[in-house]
Amino acid sequence: MNKPIIEEILTPKPDARPRIYAYAIDDPAHQGLLKVGQTTRNVKQRVAEQLKTAAIQNFTIELDEPAERDDGSIFTDHEVRSALVKKGFENTTLEWVRCTLADVTTVLTELRTGQRFNGTHHETFSLRDEQLEAVNKTLDYYQSIWAEDANAAPRFLWNAKMRFGKTFTTYQLAKKLQTKRVLVLTFKPAVEDAWQTDLENHIDFNGWQYLSHSAGSDPTQIDHSRPMVYFASFQDLLGRERETGNIKPKNEWLHALNWDLVVFDEYHFGAWRDTAKELFEGEDDAVAKKEAKLEYAGELEAINEDLNVLSDTEAEFLPITTRAYLYLSGTPFKALATGEFIEEQIFNWTYTDEQRAKEAFAANQPGQRNPYAALPQMRLLTYQMPDELLAIASGGEFDEFDLNAFFEATGTGAEPEFKHKSDVQKWLDIIRGAYAAQSAELLKTGTRPPFPYSDVRLLPYLQHSLWFLPNVAACHAMANLLNERHNTFWLGYQVIVAAGAAAGIGLEALPPVRRAIGSGFDTKTITLSCGKLTTGVTVAQWSSILMLRNLKSPETYFQAAFRVQSPWSIKNPNGDNPNEEEILKPVCFVFDFAPTRALRQLSEYGIGLSPNESNPENAVRDLVAFLPVLAFDGANMTQIDAGGILDIAMAGTSATLLARKWESALLVNVDNGTLRRILDNSDAMAALERIEGWRSLGDNIIETIINKSEKVKGLKTKAKDGELSRREKIELSEEEKEYKSKRKLVQEKLIKFATRIPAFMYLTDFRENTLRDVITKLEPELFLTVTGLTVQDFHLLVSLKVFNTEQMNQAVFAFRRYENAGLVYTGIESHPDLVTYGLYDTVVAKE
Repeated sequence: MNKPIIEEILTPKPDARPRIYAYAIDDPAHQGLLKVGQTTRNVKQRVAEQLKTAAIQNFTIELDEPAERDDGSIFTDHEVRSALVKKGFENTTLEWVRCTLADVTTVLTELRTGQRFNGTHHETFSLRDEQLEAVNKTLDYYQSIWAEDANAAPRFLWNAKMRFGKTFTTYQLAKKLQTKRVLVLTFKPAVEDAWQTDLENHIDFNGWQYLSHSAGSDPTQIDHSRPMVYFASFQDLLGRERETGNIKPKNEWLHALNWDLVVFDEYHFGAWRDTAKELFEGEDDAVAKKEAKLEYAGELEAINEDLNVLSDTEAEFLPITTRAYLYLSGTPFKALATGEFIEEQIFNWTYTDEQRAKEAFAANQPGQRNPYAALPQMRLLTYQMPDELLAIASGGEFDEFDLNAFFEATGTGAEPEFKHKSDVQKWLDIIRGAYAAQSAELLKTGTRPPFPYSDVRLLPYLQHSLWFLPNVAACHAMANLLNERHNTFWLGYQVIVAAGAAAGIGLEALPPVRRAIGSGFDTKTITLSCGKLTTGVTVAQWSSILMLRNLKSPETYFQAAFRVQSPWSIKNPNGDNPNEEEILKPVCFVFDFAPTRALRQLSEYGIGLSPNESNPENAVRDLVAFLPVLAFDGANMTQIDAGGILDIAMAGTSATLLARKWESALLVNVDNGTLRRILDNSDAMAALERIEGWRSLGDNIIETIINKSEKVKGLKTKAKDGELSRREKIELSEEEKEYKSKRKLVQEKLIKFATRIPAFMYLTDFRENTLRDVITKLEPELFLTVTGLTVQDFHLLVSLKVFNTEQMNQAVFAFRRYENAGLVYTGIESHPDLVTYGLYDTVVAKE
């Protein structure tokens, strides 16, 4: 793939707007008929082109209206004609309907106000390649488990970013499994619409029944001869009657049925809890708790512990029976195989997979409608701030531009003000290319870099943007500053503050944004958020996000960034070609003003997308092929490749951060499954005894953790049935605290051992070998001296999955690159003939 030039990265934004039209022809053959169509062009010109060949001139355009709903979404002429037919009007031929202008305008009003019509099975599209792969991989895995144990209930995870088509693909899996009863449990009831629509609209599911509490379905009236899907809230299903502690009577039938497939929709595995907390940490405490609870339901705490730490099965917390489980996660990053699911139980569909498929389809099937075409490619633009602003808010571990400090605000309610108000004003001037001091400097260099709100190629993508700020006060302070009279440029944008209790919880914050944006063609908006609307929300018109706060994890960073990657397009824009699609947002932008931090997030995200890639640089290269990066260094805007990204990211890395990689809980596994494997292996138990400080944990600590966690599990099961005495409740609390604290102690001892490995790396001189080779073949005595374990001990513990080799590889790579960069900077080439780096168990090229 050729490296795109800056002109290609800053793609012009198309100008198109869909319209519904209706015209009549004054002759006996068309008496009482209206032709109802759509176009993105001038309606008069479009109609004239249609009638020109027949030399028809006695026509009248009766209607020319925008094809836009009140919420900004778009409807088609097919929907208008379908609605007319449902009202009893005759669709005589093609686009001609026997009706009046008043009838058409009535239908348009109904469509705009969101009145829902019952679905009909008219969709005929088939599975895309990746959807078929997901179905086949899952089916193969289920069958392999059933071949070993016919009564087993296998579990599988689809970790696919938005727009994968999980509902349709799940139904196809259910069909291939020949299921009769499918239970869909969601942690987000708002997703029900997609589950019902896909089942009711596609011809493959004709005859299937859809039931849910909100649809008003009566489960006692099920036709048992036809396949049935029941949609329920996870919280509702697990809920008990407060007085008796029994299962709710309305749900008793769910527990009595033997299900063929249970689907957990919007399931966020363990790491999501921390991401959800970080996304909303800028909100006021009470609001943050409510927002995080919506994203990460409280019930998930127990489930994640059951599945990940206790190595239990779903039957332990879900009192229903099923042949198989399917987990669906919508996170845009890969689920690492850290215990909950092993690699063969996971199907991943990431941003790079999607963009690669988009490019391949266009190359291999030109002229056909590309199903991925509407999914915009992201671009990251980073900007080095002038020294005078860096001086205001630089610090922290890496002496970086501190966005939280720069945008610090004081005051409550709607009256906060920035602590560095005049400097934030300078920043506002900079991003629209109007800061005099900087403009003078750029004149000397003869360059004019693309600042967000000044470059004509970028401005259309900033017509509707999301600004991600540190906290509620900063959001209100920014709104106040943008609305000050002297900021005439910014007064052209409607500013929406989606922050704080007043903005509402969860989706309650969305309607004001939709109202302000409308269809998105005539309005200009800036949405200010410190967490709200950064997950699970689609605002098609958002085309860019400004990252104005510090974020610790790449998961959180990209969870917010992907809000602007939702498609905005019009299918069959002229009503005469079902394969044509007008793309209104071919690309989208992330703007960041702390370059080192942004590129570190990007590199970690790229490496995380490819956990099995032995060379981290290849992983980052794979990502930036579809996520180009432009960086402004204060004078020039240049494109950065994978090596440059890693160099900049590591340049902002300290020895402290590298050491922290070796203190990560991800390096070790202490779930019950791993602990049982150790307990069953006398050599492994003996090896642990040799780890420094292990004996201080006491005798039989592993057995104690397993036994106490089993006891707690039993008490919790009893608690669900409301049978716990007061003494047992106290016992449950104490036992749970004890085994969790002991598990943490075991984890800490293992991590402490892992931190000895970088010390060994400092001492060994065999950089070109893998660390495993150095340990086993060249310097085993040194390893024993430094770590206290023999190489045989270490290998045994690795084989039992006590240590995570993929995470070790990443930590070794970071150390090697950092060490080499530091030596080269001082003019020392430690190993002039070195052409490879040794990782834990892999060798990668130095350049």
